[in-house]
Amino acid sequence: MLCSARAARALGASLTLAWVMTIGLVVTIPFALLTGVVPHGHAAWWLLVAATGNVSGLLLEYQAVRAGKVGVVAAIVSTEGAFAATIAAVSGESLTLATALVLAAIAVGIVLASLTDDEPAQAPDVRSTPLLLALGAAACFAVGLFAAGHVSGDVPVAWVILPGRLLGVAIVGIPLAARGRLRLDRAIAPFVTATALAEVIGIACFALGARDAIGVTSVLASQFAALAAVGAFFLFGERLRRIQIAGVAVIVAGVSALAVLRA
Repeated sequence: MLCSARAARALGASLTLAWVMTIGLVVTIPFALLTGVVPHGHAAWWLLVAATGNVSGLLLEYQAVRAGKVGVVAAIVSTEGAFAATIAAVSGESLTLATALVLAAIAVGIVLASLTDDEPAQAPDVRSTPLLLALGAAACFAVGLFAAGHVSGDVPVAWVILPGRLLGVAIVGIPLAARGRLRLDRAIAPFVTATALAEVIGIACFALGARDAIGVTSVLASQFAALAAVGAFFLFGERLRRIQIAGVAVIVAGVSALAVLRA
């Protein structure tokens, strides 16, 4: 999140996404080919839905961190699991009272984290833009998680990762390259590369960890929001109000509790 924020603020969301997907594609293709498997049928369709959610979510996330505070954006994006639980409930999965209460707490945390008076001169719609983008990103990631959950146990990990990289390069990278806009400053290259590698490694580690202990894996993965908030303070000098810190804490606790309840 920290590297992607630095890259997005320097290059813009679309260009950052194009490079992240391109580098990720180069890294992932050899592993996918070594599996000797090519998903087809329903698995291929679910992978396409997962890829669409992943690419759309990253684009919205990169746009959000350009205009908003990393700590707040990261906390809201981390609620992807809560959104996924809601999608599962809508699709017919039973929703327990405890899960419903945790989802409500997460919603309260989002509201608290979004409260700010740092820039009173800005119009309300300008201040709310990062919040809406982060919520959109969480929703898109949730769709991706829901779709990937249908096939993650049936296809190799490399094929869970690869479709998103292919889609991102096809719809963002190639058009930018065709217009001669696929540029990359040397100073930003390390941040883009780190973001791309973190995306690939993170998805792979989560997929592997979830096979043995999805609850523990989900709880540990959700802690990136708190780490991002701390890192943003030291790297970008971003300070959160006490009520925003409380909101981030509620979100992190809620996401962790949700992961345990749904394990």
